[in-house]
Amino acid sequence: LPGGLRALVQTGHRSLSSCIDPSLGLNEEQKEFQKVAFDFAAREMAPNMAEWDQKELFPVDVMRKAAQLGFGGVYVQTDVGGSGLSRLDTSVIFEALATGCTSTTAYMSIHNMCAWMIDSFGNEEQRHKFCPPLCTMEKFASYCLTEPGSGSDAASLLTSAKKQGDHYILNGSKAFISGGGESDIYVVMCRTGGPGPKGISCVVVEKGTPGLSFGKKEKKVGWNSQPTRAVIFEDCAVPLANRIGDEGQGFLIAVKGLNGGRINIASCSLGAAHASVILTRDHLKVRKQFGEPLASNQYLQFMLADMATRLVAARLMIRNAAVALQEERKEAVALCSMAKLFATDECFAICNQALQMHGGYGYLKDYAVQQYMRDSRVHQILEGSNEVMRMLISRSLLQE
Repeated sequence: LPGGLRALVQTGHRSLSSCIDPSLGLNEEQKEFQKVAFDFAAREMAPNMAEWDQKELFPVDVMRKAAQLGFGGVYVQTDVGGSGLSRLDTSVIFEALATGCTSTTAYMSIHNMCAWMIDSFGNEEQRHKFCPPLCTMEKFASYCLTEPGSGSDAASLLTSAKKQGDHYILNGSKAFISGGGESDIYVVMCRTGGPGPKGISCVVVEKGTPGLSFGKKEKKVGWNSQPTRAVIFEDCAVPLANRIGDEGQGFLIAVKGLNGGRINIASCSLGAAHASVILTRDHLKVRKQFGEPLASNQYLQFMLADMATRLVAARLMIRNAAVALQEERKEAVALCSMAKLFATDECFAICNQALQMHGGYGYLKDYAVQQYMRDSRVHQILEGSNEVMRMLISRSLLQE
């Protein structure tokens, strides 16, 4: 195992000091599935995360094992194979799993978001067709919103879907799609009407559909256990029966999916930061300089204290936003945006500081802190960049 990670894997969440214990405030049921997630992360993910990263492996078998524990459709309804858990429950699970491999857990969070969108906005036939194999991860899902020319301005997307008989004919492309080329189900936002958000609809495109193809596999700084490719549509015929919701409802579906997605991806950042704090604490105890353990240096003690404080603050913000979203409170969108902004910024800072406090060892791929840092960096960009989060928060404030 990478240096310093062995102790974390062997002890899991039990190695944590009580002040940063992620089980604080949870009920007994939540503590139980949190333990299941931590144990799975330690047993199945952490021992493999470096290899998955270096060889760019998509760990299908391990994710299917996670699905057997209910992690393939965490907040999908139980009648189609989901676990039927809350947004808070989901955050707790993804935080724990991300300590084992942040990149893989982040993909699983996107897959879960896609399954939830179909479950929440699809008709009964669609729910029972698509959700069960997604919940078991027999099939994998990707979310297709971003385009080469529309990232933050998602409402300006150009991928067209024109009716022809009982099909839509899709033309266009999507960029930076996690799972692209490997996933079986693509939840695609496309333009069925005029310009702006009201002209956008949501359709499910299945792998193997004629006219669906993929770009080259992107080489990334992190997130290497999941492939990223462009998804390309060239006269791609998709049955009208695969439209999720009504025509023109796609942008609403996309935004509602992203509100939860932001909590999920922030929770993945929590897991990376959580592991980094523990690895740093243990490194300071064993590494000696000038005849003393680094842990005896007050400056480093204070840095570790700041990291722990940021971690707990981020966790509380995320859990508060998760409850607000579950209860459909009017301030939920702003709180999800705040949680994503604060947690992904602060947790990346924690991971980056952890690398610094490991000194030269932190820059070696034999040490896990560098991977947590690389895998969490992109969380400040995707699911709506943090600049967009600031815009959403300020808009909420100014409209009051």
